[in-house]
Amino acid sequence: MSSAVIQLLVLAGIAIFLILRLRNVLGTRDGFEKSPVAGDDKPRRTQQRPEFEVIEGGPDRDIVDHVEDGSDSAKALAAMKMAEPGFSVGEFLGGARQAYEMILTAFEHGDISEVRGFLHPEVADAFDQVIADREEKGLTVESQIVGVRDVELYRATYDRDTSEAEITVRFLAEVTTVVKNAEGEVIEGDPNEIRRQRDSWTFGRRMGVDDPNWQLIATGE
Repeated sequence: MSSAVIQLLVLAGIAIFLILRLRNVLGTRDGFEKSPVAGDDKPRRTQQRPEFEVIEGGPDRDIVDHVEDGSDSAKALAAMKMAEPGFSVGEFLGGARQAYEMILTAFEHGDISEVRGFLHPEVADAFDQVIADREEKGLTVESQIVGVRDVELYRATYDRDTSEAEITVRFLAEVTTVVKNAEGEVIEGDPNEIRRQRDSWTFGRRMGVDDPNWQLIATGE
């Protein structure tokens, strides 16, 4: 066999090999494929935009952040806001915390003169009686509020006929309390012991009047 024939056979084998390789590659759908272009017979799939429902209004967060939506307390608070649009539940609770600290401190120290304006006359009389009883027995109380850890709106009511609003608040405070007798001896408590104290106070006020101050009208539930 001549060298020319051998070269032709080699070239023919290479050509057949390349044809088979191209068929194997072009005959698969692996790898990158171009997106259909305009005019293509196949329908193009378009991406659907998400649909959003626009809700106007919604619950009053100033109310539902503190009481259950739709509850009697929530309805009472909403009525208070209608009677007095400037009323804010969050601001009320902040003021209630401050009033709690001021009134409790004054009561424990035996002098409520500076906070009497924040007390309903019946509550003030009850505090006066307790303070007088201590003095008669020669007892003194040394108390300090370490911190008010929790303020919870427990219940709210509103009388539409009289515009009278009442809100009961639960407080959780950490305090130190020491009771001493006439000789100055500690008969109760420990100045180094922090104890937790829970109180439920009810504040009342007529909505829509010029006086914005709430009064403590009851202690306990």
